[in-house]
Amino acid sequence: MSRITGSADTAADLTVVVPAYNEEHRLGPTLDAIRAHLRAAPERWGDWELIVVDDGSTDGTAAVAARAASEDPRVHVLTSTENRGKGHALRLGVLASYGRRVLVTDADLATPIAELDTLDALLSASAGVGDSDSAEDDKHNDKHNDTSAYEPAAAIGSRALPGSRVEVHQRPLRECLGRLGNRLIRLVAVRGIRDTQCGFKLYDGDKARAAFAASRLDGWGIDVEILRHFRRAGWPVAEVPVRWSHQSGSKVRPADYGRVLLELLRLRTRVRPFDLAVAGVFILASVLLYQGLWADLDRAYLADSMQDQNQWEWFFGVTADNVAHLRNPLFTTYQGHPDGVNLMANTVMLGLSVPLTPVTLLLGPTVTWALVLTFGLAATALAWYWLFVRRVTRARPAAALGAALAAFAPPMMSHGTAHPNFLVLFVIPLIVDRALSLCEGRRVVRDGVLLGLFAAYQIFLGEEALLLAAMGMLIFALAYALARPDVAHAALRPLLRGLGVALAVCLPLVAFPLYWQFFGPQSYHSVLHGDNAGNSPLAFLEFSGRALLGDEARADTLAMNRTEQNAFYGWPLTAFVFGVVVWLGRSALVKALTATVLVAALLSLGQKIRIPFTDVVLPGPWRALAHQPLFESVIESRVAMICAPALGVLIALAAERIADLEPRTHRAVGLVAIAAALLPILPTPQPVRERAEVPRFITDGMYRDYVAEGESVVPVPLPSPAEADALHWQSATGFGFSVPGGYFNGPWGPDRMGIYGASPRYTSNLLSDVRYGGRIPDIGPSWRAQAKLDLAFWKAGVVVLAPQDNEAALYEVMTKLLGRPGERLGGAWVWDMPRAS
Repeated sequence: MSRITGSADTAADLTVVVPAYNEEHRLGPTLDAIRAHLRAAPERWGDWELIVVDDGSTDGTAAVAARAASEDPRVHVLTSTENRGKGHALRLGVLASYGRRVLVTDADLATPIAELDTLDALLSASAGVGDSDSAEDDKHNDKHNDTSAYEPAAAIGSRALPGSRVEVHQRPLRECLGRLGNRLIRLVAVRGIRDTQCGFKLYDGDKARAAFAASRLDGWGIDVEILRHFRRAGWPVAEVPVRWSHQSGSKVRPADYGRVLLELLRLRTRVRPFDLAVAGVFILASVLLYQGLWADLDRAYLADSMQDQNQWEWFFGVTADNVAHLRNPLFTTYQGHPDGVNLMANTVMLGLSVPLTPVTLLLGPTVTWALVLTFGLAATALAWYWLFVRRVTRARPAAALGAALAAFAPPMMSHGTAHPNFLVLFVIPLIVDRALSLCEGRRVVRDGVLLGLFAAYQIFLGEEALLLAAMGMLIFALAYALARPDVAHAALRPLLRGLGVALAVCLPLVAFPLYWQFFGPQSYHSVLHGDNAGNSPLAFLEFSGRALLGDEARADTLAMNRTEQNAFYGWPLTAFVFGVVVWLGRSALVKALTATVLVAALLSLGQKIRIPFTDVVLPGPWRALAHQPLFESVIESRVAMICAPALGVLIALAAERIADLEPRTHRAVGLVAIAAALLPILPTPQPVRERAEVPRFITDGMYRDYVAEGESVVPVPLPSPAEADALHWQSATGFGFSVPGGYFNGPWGPDRMGIYGASPRYTSNLLSDVRYGGRIPDIGPSWRAQAKLDLAFWKAGVVVLAPQDNEAALYEVMTKLLGRPGERLGGAWVWDMPRAS
C-alpha cells in the first residue's frame, strides 16, 4: 500500500473516506462534489481531509485520484496493489484518518453529499437519540453506563425509513432481490437496523477507528460487521432518512447480498485465538485427569469407581451390540437373565452410546468409556464457557475461570470416577441459554423448538441431571423474579409460550422411550435411598479426597462413598463467595445466584439435618419432596451439584470486576484471593488399579461348549452392585452369553420397587455371604433343592468360579450344593449343568 498526500495532517474535524475500484469515469465528479460541499461552509466543517482508497483498480482510477490530490493538499490517496474488496479498502481509509468524525461514502455518490448535513446535525444533538436495541448488551457492560452511552455514536443513511426518497429506482426485480437480501442480513446479523448496506455513514472518529481495527471482513459484509461492533460495545447507532438515486454501473449486484450472508456466517463461526487456547486447556486438563486410564486401556481401572466402570463399559457394549444386530436398544437379557434389563430405565446414555457404536465395535467399550469421560468433560467446560461469554461477561478469561469451576468442581470430579451422566453435561448450558432467550421474547417459536430438541437429547443423556438442572433454573427464576419483578412480568408470557412449544416438540420424541421406561418390561416406580442420603453441613467446607489439598480419610467420613462426594467446595471458596456476595450484592443477578446456591445446599442436606458436633437432628426441607414422583429416586446430596455452575457465574463476575480494579495493588490482591479460593480444590489425576483378568474359559470361548441357546453362564458369586467383574467378561468378549444377576436398576416385589441388581434368590444370597466372609452354613437337602430350583430359574448352562478372595470357601459351597466337584478348566472351576428336559 502507498499513500500520496499533499501534507502530513495530524488532526481534522472531518474525514471523508471514498473506496474506489475501477471508478475512472465517476470518481472525478464525486471528488469535485465533495470538495465543493465542504468548501461552501468552512465554519461548519473546519479542518477536513478526503481520503480516496484505490482498491487495486485496473483502469485510470489511481490517476484521477492522484490528480485531485495534487490540486488540493487535503486530498490523500491510498493505493492497494491488488483488489481486496470494499471491506479492506474502508479499513485502510478509516485507519489512516485523523477526523473527529469520519464519513464513508461510495464513489458513485448514490446518496448526495448534501445529506451529510442531516447526519452531522443528528450527531451534534446533545443527547436522547439512541439505538433501541442497545439495552440488550448493556447488561453485559455496566461500566459503559455513563451519559455518553446515550448519545449517537454513528448516523447511517437509510433508504428504508419514512421520509427517505428514492429518486431513481433500480429495475423492479433487482430492487425486490435487494430488499430480500437486506431482510436476510438483518435476520442473521443486525436486528433493529433497516438499511445495513447503504454506503453513506457518519461515525464518531475514535469509535470508527476502533471498530475498523477490530474488523476482519474484506468484502461487502464490512458494513454489518462494523454495526455489530458498535452494538456489542453499547455505542448507539441512529438511522437517518436520506435521498438516494440508483447509479448505472453500480458495483453492487443482488448476488452480493448472498456473499454478505456467507461472509457473516463465516465470521460468526470463526473462533478467536483465545477461545482455541481455552479449548486446548480444557482438553489438556481432562486428558491429564484420566492419564492413568489412557496409559493402559487393557488393564487400568479407575480405583474410586467401585463397580461402576464395569457397569458403564457393559452399557456401552450392550448398546453397540443391540444396534449392530438391529435389536431393541431399550431392552436386553444379557444381564438379569432370564427377566432382563429395561435399559431405558437405566443410565445407558443412549445419546452417546448409540452414535459411538462404531467406536465401541472397533476399539472396545473401554475406549468409549475413556472418550466419554475425557472429552465429555472438556465439552461440558467449553459449553459453560460459551454460555458465560454469551450471557455473563465479555471478559473471556473471567468466563473461562467460571466455566472451569462449573465443569471441574469437586462434585463433578467425584462423579467423574463413575457416573458420566453427571459429568457430561454439555447440553445443560444450551438449555439454559434457550430458556433465557425465551424470556427475551424475540423468537419464541424458534427458541422453543430448540429448547424442546435439547431437552429431548438430554433425556437420552441423563434424566436426573435434567431434573436437577430444571430445579436449579426454577430456584434462580423465582429468586430473580423477587429481585426484579418488572423483568419477570415481561418475561413470563413469552417464556410460557416457548415452554409450550418446547413440550410440543420434546414429548413426541421421547413419548415411547419414556413409556417403555415407566411401563415396559422390568420397569419400576422408584429407587429409595433411605433418609440418610443427604450431605453433612461440614461437607461444604471440606476438601474432596481427590482435591489438591484433600484428605481421603476425612472426606470418606462425610460422603456415602467416593462417587458421591456431592459438596466439598471447601472453606476458602465459601469464604471468597461470601465476600463476593457482600461486594456485588446489589445486583439482581448476584442475589438470584446467591439464593440458588443457598437453597440447593439446604435441600441437599436431606430429610434429616444433623447439626455437627451435637446430637441435634432437625427435619430437612427435602422431606417435602422425598416421596414425590421423580424426586423419590433422587439421591438428595446430589442437589448440591446445582451450586457448581452458580458458583462459576459468581467467580466469573468477580474476576471481571477485579480485572478492572485500580490501583494495581487492589487488582493483585483480588487475583490472589481467587487463586487462594480455587487452588485447594484443584482436581488431581484419577488413580487407577489393575483390573482382574477375564478367565481363559471365557476369553478362549470354552464356555460355548457348555451353553446352549437360551441358557446362561452363572458366575460365582452372581454379579451384583458389589461385584460386577462378570459384566467385564461379557463386554470384553463380545456378548456371547447371558448372566443372571447383575448391576442395574430393576423391580423387586409386588410393588415393583426399584432396587440395585436383580431380585435376590436364596442361592445368590448364600454365595454373596460366603464371598464376603460369612459363615458357611450346613449344606443339606433343602439347600441343594433350593440351588437346583434357582439354577433352573437362571437357565444355567455352566457355573464358573474364577480366582478371587475366599475362593476355597466358595468352591466348597458349590461342591456341596451340586453334589460333585468342579472341573479346572481355562483358569477357573467349572460345573457343567445338565440340559433341561
